[in-house]
Amino acid sequence: MSYLFLWIALIIATIDWLAVAKDWQRVEYLAKPAVIVALLVWLGANDGFSGWMIWFGIGLLFSLIGDICLMLPGGFFRAGLYSFMLTNIAYIIGFNPTLPPVNIASLALAALVGITTAQIYNKVNAGVSRKGQENLRVAVLLYTVVLCLMLLSALQTLVRPSWDALSAISVSIGALLFFISDSLISWNKFVNVIPNGRFYIIITYHLSQFSIIVGAGLHYLS
Repeated sequence: MSYLFLWIALIIATIDWLAVAKDWQRVEYLAKPAVIVALLVWLGANDGFSGWMIWFGIGLLFSLIGDICLMLPGGFFRAGLYSFMLTNIAYIIGFNPTLPPVNIASLALAALVGITTAQIYNKVNAGVSRKGQENLRVAVLLYTVVLCLMLLSALQTLVRPSWDALSAISVSIGALLFFISDSLISWNKFVNVIPNGRFYIIITYHLSQFSIIVGAGLHYLS
């Protein structure tokens, strides 16, 4: 398995992090989508658009669309939200080639993820109302449910015998970082502005995509 384009993606991501920190908007507009493009090229170079791995390629494509939507000036937040919702749905399918296990460990994970998600959603939902953006209420609720299911699907690889420890840990860390990144976006937009929030959001976002794609690649392409 070749890792060249993973290194290229990481270098571009580092440039993007610097661009966000320094507010180099033009550099950010180029670098942010370029990271996802490099990950897509890595998948293509490693026959990653076949079998169950194709769902992670589809997820990256929707991520690329979402990145572009969220960078565009104007009212493209909803389009970005739905694009990333489709990313999460694609990842959910990729994590679940068979029905998820039902045991004490998986139920405990479901309870932990559900309770944590509900607490964050309650704060965000209150912020949506406070800012008079009720038109986004349904979209935010749907996205929250799908994000929760994506995180749970990734964490359940830890208790799936078919997943080795390294792959399961990688996708679980990635999904958790994705959850954190999206929670930061929602908190920053609807609850309170987080100091240096955009910087934390972009770092957790890129690291999440790296961890998910590499972990899934180790599982499906090795």
